[in-house]
Amino acid sequence: MSTHAPHAPHSPGLRRSVVLPATLDEAVAALTEMPAAVPVAGGTDLMVAVNSGRLRPAGLVSLARISELRGWEYQDGHGLLGAGLTHARMGRPDFAALFPALAAAARAAGPPQIRNAGTLGGNVVTAAPTGDTLPVLAALEAVLVIAGSRGARREVPVSHLLAGMEMLRPGEVIGHLRVPLLHAPQSFLKATARTGPSRAQASAAVVLDPARRGVRCAIGAVAPMPLRPLEAEQWVASLIDWSVVMDKGASALAPEALEAFGQYVAMACIPDPEPTEDGEAAVELPPAALHLRRTVAALARRALGRALA
Repeated sequence: MSTHAPHAPHSPGLRRSVVLPATLDEAVAALTEMPAAVPVAGGTDLMVAVNSGRLRPAGLVSLARISELRGWEYQDGHGLLGAGLTHARMGRPDFAALFPALAAAARAAGPPQIRNAGTLGGNVVTAAPTGDTLPVLAALEAVLVIAGSRGARREVPVSHLLAGMEMLRPGEVIGHLRVPLLHAPQSFLKATARTGPSRAQASAAVVLDPARRGVRCAIGAVAPMPLRPLEAEQWVASLIDWSVVMDKGASALAPEALEAFGQYVAMACIPDPEPTEDGEAAVELPPAALHLRRTVAALARRALGRALA
């Protein structure tokens, strides 16, 4: 479910039908009948591939008219987010009050025309390393609710899909994402090559879970999928004074621990080269990799600092 484009039928790479289902099950049925068709919700990535000739689908199944995909609801301590939620919608204050890091990532996703069209589900399916919402979803440990034929629904951790451990089966569509409502501080930061909305060189999402006394961190854009530095998470969580995390006037972590956390995360995500088999010292990382490591360290440190501020 990547995108929807109002002018898709006139694109040079499209020569077949465009189906406009009104429900999720109708969309699944259409994809089952046309296995070579592609589901589309916002068009920000898919239509670029179509217009460049890299993708020539036999048809499109538009998800734009399926109202249940464009909102969210509360369900058992979670938010059930429609996969058709646009970045612009997620950036609004009511959504940000519940999912602050996800809203921050949505607001950073690009210029207004991209935010108005691009969708949450499209970000997941496209799985571009620079997808801004992906490290947040990984840190939140979001779960995908996938719709299949005959009303079937199955749930898959978003990290499994991004890592290639699970794949969408023929005819399946991501309908919703189940995200925990933590009611705790979260943050998202990214570094770009220039000022203004742009693709991330690196990004960091930090989510605090005071109930479990846990810290979850995910680093985006430096690898094909978001990276979770689990040892760094556990280490810094053991140092935090959780009794004052929700007290904005108190300091829950010493500044030197914040600095060390950033370095820990950066080394986990961009490690030194392994020694050679003959025991000789490995060559040093190239300057670009060292710069990226410093960037990741700064982002992780600042993201955790903002969450604890």
